Amino acid sequence: MKLVEHLKKTLLFSGLEKSDLEELAAILTRRSFLKGEVLFSEGEKAEGFYLLLDGYLKLCRVSADGREKVLHFVHAGETFAEAAFFGDGSYPAEARALEAGEALFIPRKGFMELMSANPQFTINLVVSLSLSLRRFARQIEELTFADVTSRLASFLVTLADEKSTRYDGITYLELGIKKGELASQLGTAGETISRTFRKLREEGIIEIEGRKITVLQMDRLQELAVKYQ
Repeated sequence: MKLVEHLKKTLLFSGLEKSDLEELAAILTRRSFLKGEVLFSEGEKAEGFYLLLDGYLKLCRVSADGREKVLHFVHAGETFAEAAFFGDGSYPAEARALEAGEALFIPRKGFMELMSANPQFTINLVVSLSLSLRRFARQIEELTFADVTSRLASFLVTLADEKSTRYDGITYLELGIKKGELASQLGTAGETISRTFRKLREEGIIEIEGRKITVLQMDRLQELAVKYQ
């Protein structure tokens, strides 16, 4: 797929004209990465931001005592690290690859020059950041008010919508992250996540083998997820 087509499908750039997208494509560089590779570290000077073409990433912070908190999982087609354009100009978190892939690097200097020449760039950026704030506000609300079963059900439903295989009424998906990382994202302990998976399995809603999950009753999983939607 051509770069312009990738950009057009991205929320941040969806309102731009073809000529604008072509100008943007001209300043981009491709960056391939391996599983486990760090694209940037917390506190590192932000020279630009990214659009994920392929693969799977997590944005996380590490506390002084070494505990990791996952802030967000990045899927193909999403931009990330836009917030580094503001504040002190450094990346507020680490970006680590959960699987090999490729991203487009959007340099800060070139992008700022395009924004100055075309106000539509600025408008789209504000809209995108506003949507991101809404998403994080919703995450905080979920962590505060929803029980772990509902949070996990919502995560699985969202994952199924984004990345799954369906056959004969059954949904097959792969977790893509460790249970400990998932527990961090959902604001609970690894033991609690394991117990919740076991509960869903015992109720016949899912089957689980390692990171491979088979959703046998999507309607019941969706009912659990609806509790805080």
